[in-house]
Amino acid sequence: MTEYVERLWRPEDSGLGGGLSRRDREPGRYLAYVPDELGTELPHLGTGAEEAAADALAVLARADERIGERGRFLNHLLIRSESISSSWIEGNRVTPKKLAVAELFQQGPAVALEVVANVRATEDAVAALADRSRPVTVEDVERLQHVIEPSLEPGIRREQNWVGGSGLSPLRADFVPPPESEVPRLLEDLSRFVTQTHGNPVVRAAIAHAQFETIHPFIDGNGRIGRALIHTVLRRTDALRNTLIPISMVFAGDTNAYLAGLMAFRGAPPDLDAWVTAFAEATERAAANAVRLADEVARADGIVHEELIAHRREQGRSPVEPRRDALTRRILGILASEPVLTAAAVQRRLGGSPAAIHRALTELADAGILKRTKNQKGRLVCWSADRYLGLVTLTERSNRAGGIDTAVRAPRLGPAVPDPRSAGILRPGRTGSAS
Repeated sequence: MTEYVERLWRPEDSGLGGGLSRRDREPGRYLAYVPDELGTELPHLGTGAEEAAADALAVLARADERIGERGRFLNHLLIRSESISSSWIEGNRVTPKKLAVAELFQQGPAVALEVVANVRATEDAVAALADRSRPVTVEDVERLQHVIEPSLEPGIRREQNWVGGSGLSPLRADFVPPPESEVPRLLEDLSRFVTQTHGNPVVRAAIAHAQFETIHPFIDGNGRIGRALIHTVLRRTDALRNTLIPISMVFAGDTNAYLAGLMAFRGAPPDLDAWVTAFAEATERAAANAVRLADEVARADGIVHEELIAHRREQGRSPVEPRRDALTRRILGILASEPVLTAAAVQRRLGGSPAAIHRALTELADAGILKRTKNQKGRLVCWSADRYLGLVTLTERSNRAGGIDTAVRAPRLGPAVPDPRSAGILRPGRTGSAS
């Protein structure tokens, strides 16, 4: 049964010593929430919640089918978008370009490298945990946490933690997860729940995410792991075969609905209908955003192709349209998934001589498709396709605004709107002057 357990707060146990305020140094009693175990079956829901989840599942299926094979490169863009959103919510200001540069060179600001690790962890988790031939285990979740937070000792927490509030004490927290002694049992149960694939995947993903956030089994990294579990469930259940759709960031963009949904999930008794309905609505908005990104990537592909032809025509090049196997055309084909390039990166991916690669990159830059990025000493560092980076920015901003046009409601924090003159991608009304 769901219950609250009374616990004693002793400030000397915090390890913060003199770092606590006068109010936080006061001992007292607080209530830690212990949820029910989930088992493996989906709970019974009301008609409204069942219908909302069924509608969301149908929208996911249509989006996945429409995106199709383009999902292979869109996944990385969407996970980048999700990770950038997460970084801004957590106070780390990372732009799509900084992230792509850090990913390419494996060096850069610590916050950018942290987001790169998050992208990899999400992709690795989905690849490993979506394998239906093996169960999901607590050890799998622990490994995922260690990839995301390598500086922390591996393993679930051995102390009480809490979420939010105005101080450094559980007495003033917004929510206190279960005591550390309950975490192993609850995480084992959650692993069994995630392993199962029957029933509506949207319902299973919604409950798995909320239960994980409620258990809060780690000292840090819980939010990012909770988001990865959504991808895991949807891929493991075959709800999505081509695309990874960042549902949680759309939900987190509507903070009031997200927190209200979690509070309903943690009620006594839990109001699962309210949580599942809100999650299903976020799912539909996230799917629409993913389809929009796929369409705009395809549109951008067409634009850069025409720009290359126009440039070659102006230069009197023959043939005006490069052959399909020409290195220049092949570079155009990878810009959506690799919007920041070096000559070495092109050679690893596509082959070619250094001279041919340099000519192709130079031609694309002269055509305005790539931008030369130099360091403080004026040395060429890399080439960037800012049009595609702008698409990531727009998707990230829309996700955090709740999956809507940011002309209607702009996110409070996040990368600035890309410059239409340099990005060449924005349609009238897509972001609005106030976004």
